[in-house]
Amino acid sequence: MSTLDPGSPPTGELPFFVYGTLLPGEPNHDLFLRGRTSGERAAVLPRALLYDGPGYPYAIDGHGHVHGTLLTAAPGVYGELLALLDHLEEYLGPGHPRNLYERVVREVELPGEEPVATRAWVYLAAAAVTRSLRTSGSVIAEGRWVTGRPPGGPRTP
Repeated sequence: MSTLDPGSPPTGELPFFVYGTLLPGEPNHDLFLRGRTSGERAAVLPRALLYDGPGYPYAIDGHGHVHGTLLTAAPGVYGELLALLDHLEEYLGPGHPRNLYERVVREVELPGEEPVATRAWVYLAAAAVTRSLRTSGSVIAEGRWVTGRPPGGPRTP
């Protein structure tokens, strides 16, 4: 899966849609995002499903929606933030066989009286992980990872 459709305009500095350990209040938010964002807003990823993972979730394309946060990089740190998130998500490049996630561009919805759609980077489960999730994974109801975990459930170290 490529990060852009052929013929799409350049992405520029797109915001990031996060839905797991990078959410506000979760362990990786402070580790990776503190001081690196200028905006954080509730958002929804349509046409996606959320699956439970080993201490973190996976989103895949599907007939549902995933709740998360849209992050805007602070001025001057976009490249640093992109590299940090790629490393955290084990993304080595488009279609790389060792990717845990693929970084792709998707439309996300910003809720409100008049919902707005915007393009953002999203880390979706890589192809091999997606195949495994579809056959034996556990879907998180309502697409909300924080509320989908059992009380006292695993957290990313």
